[in-house]
Amino acid sequence: MKKPSRRTALAVAGLVTTGAALGAVAARRRNAAARSVVAVGDPSEALLAEPQVLHDEVEVVTDDGARLHVRAYGDPDADVLVLSHGWTCSTEFWTPQINAFAEKYRVVVYDQRGHGRSDVGSRVFGPDVLADDLAAVLAATVPAGRTAVLAGHSMGGISIMAWAERHPEQVRDRVSGVLLASTGMDNLVAASTIVPLPQRAPRVPVPVARRLMGATVPLVASPVTTRALKYVALSPTATPAAVAFCEKIVLGCPPRTRGGWGVALSALDVHHGLANLTVPTTVLVGTADRLTPPSHAHRLAAELDEAGHLEHLVVVDGIGHMSSVEAIDVFNSELQHLFERAGRLVRG
Repeated sequence: MKKPSRRTALAVAGLVTTGAALGAVAARRRNAAARSVVAVGDPSEALLAEPQVLHDEVEVVTDDGARLHVRAYGDPDADVLVLSHGWTCSTEFWTPQINAFAEKYRVVVYDQRGHGRSDVGSRVFGPDVLADDLAAVLAATVPAGRTAVLAGHSMGGISIMAWAERHPEQVRDRVSGVLLASTGMDNLVAASTIVPLPQRAPRVPVPVARRLMGATVPLVASPVTTRALKYVALSPTATPAAVAFCEKIVLGCPPRTRGGWGVALSALDVHHGLANLTVPTTVLVGTADRLTPPSHAHRLAAELDEAGHLEHLVVVDGIGHMSSVEAIDVFNSELQHLFERAGRLVRG
């Protein structure tokens, strides 16, 4: 695939999802916990189809009066899986996981504030808003005395870390395991790998990246947009079905929401929350992720390992940023593992 120009790639990068940095900190992890996975085959296109499982609409109103759109699929008495999507996405992003898990588990998805059908609200966008919104969703969907497996992709992973930082007392009470996918805790735009640059060349300045990420220009479906989206957010080998699935979701994000959260994400730091994730936590990333490159995952894994809470570090060969769509089987296998791990802990 022909690469978009530097200007096109930067612009779409600012509009599609979070920028990324190459970390300078080396990852230290236990061999028993860390492993690499080679992606095999294409994602199952059947799992990208609109879910046919019935769902409940859950009423969640935040402290500032914003209504969050929350859906819960499956048996209310089943073990709970809560999924938090990334920037410019929506509940529809989790279609492959809803289709895979809703027959056995209670699958909860929600639109991040300003995304999909959720209100913008009156608060200034930032990590504390992500944290409090997730806390409100968990309070409304995880029954008292029970815990959920919690997974976040990109900004959804940031939401989890921000929640753990702001509400550390809730971690063990609300969740039994966490999956942080294609995400980072800080320095998201300091050294973006979207535009290939020589190692010693100056990186895109944060103020420039912030302006790009904060742009509110409408995105229009076109072959150029499709190519740029694939270059920025997926891998060169992503299937047409996966690209079309992601493009429809990203183009549906309101420009003001995209820009507002883009500015908020461009300089955030939620690394303090990582220390509060005191449950088994898996980190997953694709080797072809330009937005949150593997260096982010290695840093996350190293800190979790140091604290004794790293479950797995999963590095999926040849997969881009949209890991839950491009590597459905690997992603879902890790979610299933966390449920099984929680079951073993309960049995003692």
